Amino acid sequence: MRIEHHPRFLDQLKRHEGLRLEAYRCPAGALTIGYGHNLDQHPVPNVGEEGDRISRMEALKLLELDVRSCGQELDGAFPWWRRLAEPRQAVLLNMCFNLGLTKLAKFRKMWSALESENYARASEEMLDSKWKSDVKGRALELAAQMKTGAWQEGA
Repeated sequence: MRIEHHPRFLDQLKRHEGLRLEAYRCPAGALTIGYGHNLDQHPVPNVGEEGDRISRMEALKLLELDVRSCGQELDGAFPWWRRLAEPRQAVLLNMCFNLGLTKLAKFRKMWSALESENYARASEEMLDSKWKSDVKGRALELAAQMKTGAWQEGA
């Protein structure tokens, strides 16, 4: 099973993103809906203003498309990422979903540590970032998951 379809990954990502069926401006200023779908970068028909609404099923479909897109981006930039254990793949896919590939690729020391299978150092590099202060508990959970290779349940 590809990590994009793994129930534990999807449950974790949904918990981290939260579900909002009404369009809103996220802290970064992007018009957002569903499970963190960025409407400014990926418009959706009939949803273009704060307050516009979608159904729960539409939110799930957007999540599926966004996760698939992130997986494809990771495949193109770091084709070896799929050789990692599933919980570690989930960390990278979660971070890509949250940050976008461009920002995630800037975690150069983390990527270097991953290539040499130094998961403790990769975890440390994740936490040595502005991202950690932006997402707090999410970063701590994902860093622990990267370090141990075991799914974290979070709060």
